[in-house]
Amino acid sequence: MCSCMAERKVKRLLGASEITPAFRQLGFKEFCIEGKPQAIKDAFECAKEYVADYEQIKDARKNSIGLLGQPGSGKTHLLTAVANELMRTRHVPVIYFPFVEGFTDLKNDFDLLEAKLNRMKQADVLFIDDLFKPVNGKPRATDWQLEQMYSVLNYRYLNHKPILLSSELTIETLVRVDEALGTRIYEMCSDYLVIIKGAAYELNHRLEGVR
Repeated sequence: MCSCMAERKVKRLLGASEITPAFRQLGFKEFCIEGKPQAIKDAFECAKEYVADYEQIKDARKNSIGLLGQPGSGKTHLLTAVANELMRTRHVPVIYFPFVEGFTDLKNDFDLLEAKLNRMKQADVLFIDDLFKPVNGKPRATDWQLEQMYSVLNYRYLNHKPILLSSELTIETLVRVDEALGTRIYEMCSDYLVIIKGAAYELNHRLEGVR
């Protein structure tokens, strides 16, 4: 493929991904790990390793990556870097689904629901951001949201389709929210899974300088 055709293909992939234009610029080079806690360095290395291994694992059962835990620790940045790298260098289609905003849009327009869920099921790679984002410490997960997410994730589980997953919840909490869903997520992501725990002022980049 000539460079101009490759550039057009990448542009189409990025445009179809539903990742915002600003976030399409995020890569590993823009993520600073100097002086960061080990958990953040582990997440960085895990994300880079996932990209390197993608072609070998994409059809396997454990073909997905999960970055879980502390808000503000760079989970979304790193998984966006993974998505951008897959699209730019491997020409892999990725669909981005921000949990809170995505379900708000679907709830406000049920005509979109079937088509959107089908895209999420069929995408080569699905990036789910902030799954069940907590409100006042409690996971945000209505019965309707659980039903839709189970439908998507179970389809992808059965058909060995990769996910990129960020959440503030641990695997244990995801299992408590819904055991069938949580255990599938764990099985899919278990080879590329980092739980980021620790003091918020050390892990949350928005609190840098706060003690």
